[in-house]
Amino acid sequence: MSTPTTKILVFSHRPEVRETIITAVGRRPAPDLGKVDYIEAGTIAEVLYEVDNSNADLLILDGEAQPTGGMGLSRQLKNEITECPPIVVAVRRRDDRWLATWSQADAVIVHPLDPLAAAETVAEVLRTTVSLPVVRG
Repeated sequence: MSTPTTKILVFSHRPEVRETIITAVGRRPAPDLGKVDYIEAGTIAEVLYEVDNSNADLLILDGEAQPTGGMGLSRQLKNEITECPPIVVAVRRRDDRWLATWSQADAVIVHPLDPLAAAETVAEVLRTTVSLPVVRG
């Protein structure tokens, strides 16, 4: 019997930013978590489609996305979706971390992404907000 795969949606209007986030977090953010699959979204419509259809267990949103940034989108989703998946916002400046409070994001990662910190942040959010099977052995 295989372990269900966690699905992480990564949103940015820039494909290279999505790739950077996916590479930093990796296919297995922590040994005690199963592998993750990624859903890439380049538009708000794609994000809303995936969220409305419950296709993602966690969202990672680019705070610098255009025309709508990930912080505004995070706030909108948290206020409009009853069972909104947890959200991690990627910001460009460490000083922008305070905006995560306004955006209601569950966590923040800062560019340039440190793969260990990004994976650890995502793993911690998954552990505390998503019901996942623990992988043993």
